[in-house]
Amino acid sequence: MAARIVLGWREWVAMPGLGVAALRAKIDSGARSSALHVDAQWRFSEGGAPWVGFRLSPGAVGAEVVECLAPIHDERVVTDSGGHRGERVFVRTGLRLAGVEREIEINLADRRGMRFPMLLGRTAMARVFTVDPARSFLHGKAAPNPAASHSDTPQS
Repeated sequence: MAARIVLGWREWVAMPGLGVAALRAKIDSGARSSALHVDAQWRFSEGGAPWVGFRLSPGAVGAEVVECLAPIHDERVVTDSGGHRGERVFVRTGLRLAGVEREIEINLADRRGMRFPMLLGRTAMARVFTVDPARSFLHGKAAPNPAASHSDTPQS
């Protein structure tokens, strides 16, 4: 079994498939799923399948807004840290972190007022990462060149 990569309690992540080059994420092994803050979301059909469009602001206030489109992977009830339950849309996307690129699922949430626009949950870290809660930003911002990163999923 390969050694797991140690992450701090907060790290920079990239989601190239969504056009997000760098985003601050809280690494939370207590959360089952990963959540991404979106400013707005809307549903539509593409080829008879359900899709979601959404806007997010990955940078500082006033920075460029990214608009994304993705097929809806699932819809599930999620309980937030305050105990509130609500149905959320889940999408699948590539995540680049610590030189590793892997496919994860994320739910689209209103995380306005939270310090981190993304929460990386334990299912996204499974079998690859472990967390040292005393450390942070161990891996810097994600490398812009996907060819330079290691992948733990087969390429198609």
